[in-house]
Amino acid sequence: MGTALLVEYYLQLPEPKEGDDTRKSAARIHAALERFKKRVKARYTHGTLQRLLHSDSSRARRAAVLALGLLGGMESNEALVRRLKDEDPAVRQMTSDALWSLWFRADTDANNQELQRLIRLRDQEQAVAGLSMLIKRAPGFAEAYNQRAILHFRMKEFQKSVADCEKVLKLNPLHFGALGGMAQCYINLRRPRAALKAFKHAYRINPSLEGVEETIRALESALREDGKTDDKK
Repeated sequence: MGTALLVEYYLQLPEPKEGDDTRKSAARIHAALERFKKRVKARYTHGTLQRLLHSDSSRARRAAVLALGLLGGMESNEALVRRLKDEDPAVRQMTSDALWSLWFRADTDANNQELQRLIRLRDQEQAVAGLSMLIKRAPGFAEAYNQRAILHFRMKEFQKSVADCEKVLKLNPLHFGALGGMAQCYINLRRPRAALKAFKHAYRINPSLEGVEETIRALESALREDGKTDDKK
């Protein structure tokens, strides 16, 4: 299956128009994405879509990234991560979005839906308890650990957050979100060398992470000036 048909499907997707009613526009785009998803699923395998990620056409790469973001599983994780360094800025942004979509549906449909329900809860302690139950039921679901890490961070339980980030990275070493979250925890724990190491790792995976390059430079500068050697890592 070549690129032409996939690109045709992609080009038929509507773009938001200035002055559009927000709800109507969102509904129209959602319907179009569902149609795109159905068409792609009927004609393309995940393997073919992964190969199209290397197309010379930026439109084809965008279409393949979008399709894998809608349909792909963790078997597409590594292939998608490579597109975080694509020469096309749109491909890079779409890849980041696609990876988050993929990570959130990396388990069974029931567990994926439960994760979505839990992250919408306003009660943080209730959400943490629910995520702990989900993790017990699905110990290989990396994003469940990551979402619990985020809640621990918000509750200023930085050591617990780091522990969850470490579990995420054992299951998905390419999870730049967990690396960035771990780095933020280390900053709050006054461990700048460990924070720098985590930020650099995240940046190597995803050079488009907002503000990370500047933070790395600031940490390097502060460590040079400080000259401290008492950080644990």
